[in-house]
Amino acid sequence: MAWREVVGRYKGSLLGVLWSFLNPLFLLCVYTFVFGYVFKSRWGLPNEGTAEFAVVLFVGMIIHGLFAECANRAPSLIVGNPNYVKKVIFPLESLGWVAVGAALFHAAVSTFVLLLAQLVVRGQLPITVIAFPLVIAAFLPAVVGCVWILSSLGVFLRDVQQAIGLITMAMMFLAPVFYPASMLSEPYRSWLSLNPLTFPIEQAREVLIWGRWPNLFGLVVYGLCASLFAWFAFWWFQRTRDGFADVL
Repeated sequence: MAWREVVGRYKGSLLGVLWSFLNPLFLLCVYTFVFGYVFKSRWGLPNEGTAEFAVVLFVGMIIHGLFAECANRAPSLIVGNPNYVKKVIFPLESLGWVAVGAALFHAAVSTFVLLLAQLVVRGQLPITVIAFPLVIAAFLPAVVGCVWILSSLGVFLRDVQQAIGLITMAMMFLAPVFYPASMLSEPYRSWLSLNPLTFPIEQAREVLIWGRWPNLFGLVVYGLCASLFAWFAFWWFQRTRDGFADVL
């Protein structure tokens, strides 16, 4: 079902699934031009050029893109599949994993683009890239938890669909996607750490860019908190699912 979700998104287009490769590449070019050339943003690396800035920027875009794709899709997940609600006995909670699976495919394509760009810019990849799946594994419970809650709320509150795009955009600019957290003073940096995207983005850069192993203790704590949130979200979803058919 996740693969059908991916293929169905590009059905009828001339380039098909190739758009999953071109979309992140286009966004990377736009953001690199705006923040790298226009605003002259930098990460503070020795002899850093625009290409190095773009590679580091892209890591944050991958993590945010994984979350944003799932969150933006979630409010219409149940509403868009009324047959699963009213006509068949179907584990509706699995639709959350379908959305996450499709987003993971796009994240994997974007990661391939990132590694290819890093090979071109730096000529090598750090061995620590093999730890990137650990960062994603700790992050996934938080993502699927958001999908379960938002998909449930989207049935009863249709305004969620309109608001979630603004929220995900705000979360992108309130996370260290386009700038390092060290640029902010301590009070603001503490607020930045409350964004659930901040820690995965920083750990992803550790393993993909800086060549350092992730903070395993931090990943365990983050994963446990994310799992508790996912458990609550699943409980909420199950408690509200009996009203889906009545509303739809």
